[in-house]
Amino acid sequence: QEDPEFLRARSGAGDLRQDFNLMEQKKRVTMILQSPSFREELESLIQEQMKKGNNSAHVWALRQIADFMATTSPAALPTSPMGLASVTPINDLHGTEGPALAKGERLMRCKVGSIHRLLDLYGWAQLGHAAVTLRVSKEQEHFLVAPQGLACSEVTAASLVKVNVLGAVVEQGSTGFTPDARSFSLHAAIYAARPDIRCIVRLHTPAAAAVSAMRCGLLPISHAALLLGDVAYFDFRGEVEDEADRVELQKCLGPTCKILVLRNHGVLALGDTAEEAFYSIFHLQAACEVQVSALASAGGAENLIVLERAQQRVPHGLGAVRRAGTTFGPLHKSRLGEHEFEALMRMLDNLGYRTGYTYRYPFVQEKSKPKSDVLIPATVTAFVFEEEPAGTPALRQHAQKQQKEKTRWLNTPNTYTRVNLAEEPQGSVGGQRTKTTWLRADEVEKGSSGTPIRIENPNQFVPLYTDPQEVLEMRNKIREQNRQDVKSAGPQSQLLASVIAETSRSPVWHLCHPVSPPEPPNPFSQLTDQELEEYKQEVERKK
Repeated sequence: QEDPEFLRARSGAGDLRQDFNLMEQKKRVTMILQSPSFREELESLIQEQMKKGNNSAHVWALRQIADFMATTSPAALPTSPMGLASVTPINDLHGTEGPALAKGERLMRCKVGSIHRLLDLYGWAQLGHAAVTLRVSKEQEHFLVAPQGLACSEVTAASLVKVNVLGAVVEQGSTGFTPDARSFSLHAAIYAARPDIRCIVRLHTPAAAAVSAMRCGLLPISHAALLLGDVAYFDFRGEVEDEADRVELQKCLGPTCKILVLRNHGVLALGDTAEEAFYSIFHLQAACEVQVSALASAGGAENLIVLERAQQRVPHGLGAVRRAGTTFGPLHKSRLGEHEFEALMRMLDNLGYRTGYTYRYPFVQEKSKPKSDVLIPATVTAFVFEEEPAGTPALRQHAQKQQKEKTRWLNTPNTYTRVNLAEEPQGSVGGQRTKTTWLRADEVEKGSSGTPIRIENPNQFVPLYTDPQEVLEMRNKIREQNRQDVKSAGPQSQLLASVIAETSRSPVWHLCHPVSPPEPPNPFSQLTDQELEEYKQEVERKK
């Protein structure tokens, strides 16, 4: 027992066991932190506390933990070889000292910051001369602009400056830089001429500048060029300050054109959303690169094959609304470029940029639940008004999921059986009567006769020729009565009221007033009209 080797082995066994226990604990903690369900619960908790107005230090600490988990979680796409310390997050609006944001402004800021990062990753920044602006509010005419002096790789959601249509600063960003009012004058003129435009992206890449200097303009020689639709051209002189320049710009754009080529300067892409604007500028840049390469290879425009737009089958033009869905399911509207933009946002999130983008379409397909034979039992069946689904926030989806769990009992039983049951005889008069009822399949005796009915439609037990509009109006009327605290049992029957008034007497009254025997049946009740008429004629003849 005094051997030093034996003592070292005996003392080291406890250390090894302790190390193994610590490793197991760390492994469990890592699995919990990397669990998507844990991140969703943490995010819902943070959103609920912020909605209640709780902006304490504990909530912001949880927000930092959630952001750290979003960056360190295993990505579905290849991650960046760079360290996380070298990436500036886009969504930096978690501080309590942030500016007062309008409705939806947080997401708009994140989108504009993400577009700047994409321009930097694609190599289109051109030392920060690429411009991205977005209209925040149509009522107040406020716009988000990146400050002058920041590179596209440095633009964040909080660093954006909010300006008015004249270029004056409304809300300064997190930096001390000011926007370039001269560069914003062109965007302001476009926003004033086209109230339908929400986002503008401008590029000055070599390929775009080369195409803008060609007399032939942008040629329809590629698929990317055909996707752009109509293209307008404007002689840009550096700024748009004169009224004549504004009128000329409005004439060039027209009411529907969303691609503008600035002669000897660059190109612009306009969009109803930020997703559509980036989708347009991406294909515009691709079309310019194809044209420059084709002209250099062919030796001139006369050697190129120019496509006729009317003869080509283009999937969809700019500004179109795509619909995705099955034949029997509801159709979901998706704006142009939404799916592509979400894929790029997933790429940025996996690279550690923390975009703060709210995804509408899930990346991982949810597991299909087994379809039950009965969606809603017959006892609670009512009209189902199909409404068009819209994008719902994560908190509302969580509440709906909890509500579905509470009403889980509605999915059983699976089948109903129509069974004829014998009623108990009341008195000795009359034969045995039967009544029809619906029972569950497991409650029906094997010897009983019945046909199992499979309920495949929630409106299966609604009476035929029922107008859904009338049901909807009745529902609204009942809701209005409940709101005004005017409740009634529905239309009252005067005949039923008189019957109840005559028969609902006390037992003593029946003893004092015996009930008269029923009158004999009328012999003429079973005769037809023709037989009654012959009987009348026979009586008249005998007189």
